[in-house]
Amino acid sequence: MSSTDLPETLAAAVAPVPRVGAVRVADGEELRSVSLPGLTLNIRARPSRRSGLEPALFVHGLGGSSQNWSALMPLLDDTLDCEAVDLPGFGDSAPPDDGDYSVTGHARAVIRLLDSAGRGPVHLFGNSLGGAVATRVAAVRPDLVRTLTLISPALPELRAQRTAWPTALLAVPGVASLFTRMTKDWTAEDRTRGVMALCYGDPGKVSPEAFRAAVEEMERRLELPYFWDAMARSARGVVDAYTLGGQHGLWRQAERVLAPTLLVYGGRDQLVGFRMARRAAAAFRGSRLLTLPDAGHVAMMEYPEVVAQAFRDLVDDCGNRS
Repeated sequence: MSSTDLPETLAAAVAPVPRVGAVRVADGEELRSVSLPGLTLNIRARPSRRSGLEPALFVHGLGGSSQNWSALMPLLDDTLDCEAVDLPGFGDSAPPDDGDYSVTGHARAVIRLLDSAGRGPVHLFGNSLGGAVATRVAAVRPDLVRTLTLISPALPELRAQRTAWPTALLAVPGVASLFTRMTKDWTAEDRTRGVMALCYGDPGKVSPEAFRAAVEEMERRLELPYFWDAMARSARGVVDAYTLGGQHGLWRQAERVLAPTLLVYGGRDQLVGFRMARRAAAAFRGSRLLTLPDAGHVAMMEYPEVVAQAFRDLVDDCGNRS
């Protein structure tokens, strides 16, 4: 039995999921719930400005949610029919009934969502953990992916940055519980500032409104009894994926991706090493690389206009080749 499929998870998953405060919905966005056997996913949609546009799916990172794409989606809704998913156990999606928070488990959830909706092939976007998930989806189901855009994807690093160690330590059994006890007096504002300091190249550029919204979301998440469990098991899933070799290794799967790929890396990223940009560009065949020296781990939130233009350039280049 793998570390991402433990018996106690199953017991927790079948318990009723409590309702807490409502998630934030930006102007022009719509939320809906998709129920699949053993899985319920929250979808944040940004309806396109006109009919007939190609579909896109956005996949967030560890500890994130579909809200992480609310700055980018409006910049592309004249080009794409945009939807962002809350991975199982994150955002407003319930934990998976089988307790599988591995990268493969999350990838399977994305595949099942696309298959059930018949939306593929999509323009698939992924950040951090979502980048690893999107890579796996693109490798094993090329029929579902039209283009692939990866922003600071969580692909294996032999020498991870020291600033990423605390996140990796969440994968160690018991650490999440210990951290919860140690930080029980931290306010939602304290936690939000810590997250932004870790994820943004320049946290000072976050607007007061965006900070208040992030604090509200943090308060909501902390009320969920499965929040830390989902975080710890997903972190463990990333660590497990880093140790896989052979055809299941993420770098090997990156080499199998057929979809035109855009890679985005931030020079101030404290979680994914900027040095990995060159390796990724070599692994994904014919990929385009965008490096943003002042960006951190979430370039789509820090520099959405630049990321949107880079995606448009990718699509234009693909059209010129055809």
